[in-house]
Amino acid sequence: MWDKLEALVERVQELERTLTDPAMMGNQREMQRVGKELSDLRPISEMHARYRRTERELEENLEMQETETDPEMKAMAREEIQRLTEEKERMEREIRLLLIPRDPNDEKNILIEIRAGAGGEEASLFAAELFRAYSMYADGKGWKVEVLARSETGLGGIREVIAMIEGKGAYSRLKFEKGVHRVQRVPATEAGGRIHTSTVTVAVMPEAEEYDVQIHPEDLRIDVFRSSGPGGQSVNTTDSAVRITHVPTGLVVQCQDEKSQLKNKTKALKILRSRLYEAEMEKRNAERADLRRSQVGTGDRSERIRTYNFPQNRVTDHRVGLTVHQLGSVLAGGFEPFIDALTAQAQVEALRK
Repeated sequence: MWDKLEALVERVQELERTLTDPAMMGNQREMQRVGKELSDLRPISEMHARYRRTERELEENLEMQETETDPEMKAMAREEIQRLTEEKERMEREIRLLLIPRDPNDEKNILIEIRAGAGGEEASLFAAELFRAYSMYADGKGWKVEVLARSETGLGGIREVIAMIEGKGAYSRLKFEKGVHRVQRVPATEAGGRIHTSTVTVAVMPEAEEYDVQIHPEDLRIDVFRSSGPGGQSVNTTDSAVRITHVPTGLVVQCQDEKSQLKNKTKALKILRSRLYEAEMEKRNAERADLRRSQVGTGDRSERIRTYNFPQNRVTDHRVGLTVHQLGSVLAGGFEPFIDALTAQAQVEALRK
């Protein structure tokens, strides 16, 4: 552990020298990358410095206890030894956590995609409730939520919604929400009182910055057309809807929520950039051959990461075996118990490696 820590401290010093190199001034993209790495590593370097100071103070007090003849001074040294020993042990635990390889995307904003899976209109209604719950969670954090694309049903449900959530650490807190969410309840239209099971799929992607992904204009095919709402009714008299095709990969993104063609194009490019960045992450991580599909599965009822059971007023996360009997609170944005448990589990698993 200590060899790794010393290497990271040296890396911080190297990055600081790099940022002051005049040759870097003209390379904005590289400066952003170096600055990001430096800000990620600084907490480790600062903790290392505090740990070394505590270690020196402890050695001084141990020496004082051995050599001091004044009873009061010896007593003071003993108290300091106890305090510093506890402080040193606490910092060692913190250092172990800091040395866990960090997800470089943890501090990023996210794109969250929520889609109705199995269950027809009931799945669409729950997709709308789940999106509202994440919006409330984000609001409680002081984060901003911006809808980039939405497809609604005629009964208040959502077939699909793609939104940007902007806030420090958004990806680190919400990345575990990816997967199939299962809901069990009696639909309002069910006269026999039978419980139906429906699913909603959630995908969470880090927002890609321009320095993360370079998109060449010549690789894009941009089509414009008139927006249409539920039932095919025209909701726009101008060609404001935008469809962007990334020719090299075949990725297609479409936005039509805004009346402005420019705004729809900007939103579509945000989605495209994040999907391309996700594809690049897949290449870097061979065991996750298709990150997006592994996140959301097929939407089949048998697949699930979490179950929302309305008759029993419970929410169960099947990955950590945590059950909360406060369904209303969870759907009001109370995801913290699950996020905290999943984060702790990820840390424990990382420490085992």
